Amino acid sequence: MKLNPLNLTALGLSALATLASLPAHAGKDLDAIKKRGELVCGVNTGLAGFSAADSQGKWSGMDVDTCRAVAAAVLGSADKVRFVPLTAQQRFTALTAGEIDMLARNTTWTLTRDASLGLSFTGVNFYDGQGFMVPVKLKVKSAKQLKGATVCVQSGTTTELNLSDFSRANKLDLKPIVFEKVEAATAAYVAGRCQAYTTDASGLASIRAKETTNPADHVILPELVSKEPLGPVVRQGDSEFFSIVKWVGFALIEAEDYGVTQANADSMKSSTNPNIMRLVGGGTEDTGKYLGLDKEWALRAIKAVGNYGEQFERHVGPKTSIGLPRGLNNLWSNGGLMYAPPVR
Repeated sequence: MKLNPLNLTALGLSALATLASLPAHAGKDLDAIKKRGELVCGVNTGLAGFSAADSQGKWSGMDVDTCRAVAAAVLGSADKVRFVPLTAQQRFTALTAGEIDMLARNTTWTLTRDASLGLSFTGVNFYDGQGFMVPVKLKVKSAKQLKGATVCVQSGTTTELNLSDFSRANKLDLKPIVFEKVEAATAAYVAGRCQAYTTDASGLASIRAKETTNPADHVILPELVSKEPLGPVVRQGDSEFFSIVKWVGFALIEAEDYGVTQANADSMKSSTNPNIMRLVGGGTEDTGKYLGLDKEWALRAIKAVGNYGEQFERHVGPKTSIGLPRGLNNLWSNGGLMYAPPVR
């Protein structure tokens, strides 16, 4: 029997439409999280504005909010998270070994990390670059004036590699003093063991604000010597959990784009804007079924931590002691790089 090509095309399109309408099925990591009733999230051992615990053991910061938003979307509560503090050297081993479900630890997305460790970056939650901080009394105005200087740096990081590249490219003969933990590197710099300190510029701002006796005695030099797109990481092998972490991040950016905030999210369910209705689960469309979640997955995430702009302003923005401008982390419509694909 000869088949009509038009009929074959129609059958193919019908099959694709059927597949597209099927709900996601939980993978092994997502199943384990739901069965446990808790998300285990790897974070920094202590970096104000990103992940730091107070005297009562309560964690806060940009990366902490990422974990809490995922927990709210998957488990219905932002409190169902166990935070595991990890050094730079521990973080990838902990994730590949299954000791944590996801990593949100100011981690730079690179080709090597993305392609050779069995891990997947889900997006960028902070665009950064590596800088240098020095005491004002050194009267240094540029990192290129640091010839022969000792520099505190954390091991197991792109920072350590970038320092070597920058020193070699500019014939500076910089002398790294390497520490496993950021706390040790910070203490050494504050004690005067190093003439300079290098890490992501956001980290330098955090350290200057929180760890030095007088922040005005230290200056962050103007050069950024690298690109540091920081973001969450998951293990490869569970595409459903990867999709959830990725789209929770996009939903928080999309929320800022459409003016959906932590305070007004519930009331936005009655919006007549189709984009907002899809985002908060207010209409008939159900985006959650494609992620193995219910239709209010993004609404819960937004109510838990606020939209991306609210998180930035709360933890690291100009009104905080860290005092970072939005810069590249502004929305695409305001000259930044934060841009989310449509949640639809």
